[in-house]
Amino acid sequence: QVQLAESGGGPVQPGGSLTLSCAAAEFTFSTSGMNWYRQAPGKQRELVAYISDSGDKTSYVDSVKGRFTISRDNAKMMLYLQMNNLKPEDTGVYYCRPDWLRDFWGPGTQVTVSS
Repeated sequence: QVQLAESGGGPVQPGGSLTLSCAAAEFTFSTSGMNWYRQAPGKQRELVAYISDSGDKTSYVDSVKGRFTISRDNAKMMLYLQMNNLKPEDTGVYYCRPDWLRDFWGPGTQVTVSS
């Protein structure tokens, strides 16, 4: 069964930075495109960033372009999301997931941006 464990969230002031990590197990990570999603309070979950299996292709939702960077380490089966210049609207629970997976979510990690 797929295992996903997100970490690295926490409280941060506007303009601050955080790096989220996702530890993956029990699937072929190195051949899976990976996504970061977030769910803000009272809102639907949205796709924030994507990275291809080899890491050579990335894409971002417009609201985080230039501020967030997705990366991966296939040898360690780890996915990362570097978040800079954080804004209150970035608050939410962040999840990672392979792009082919449906109907399963890890526990997520809470990010709270507030002064």
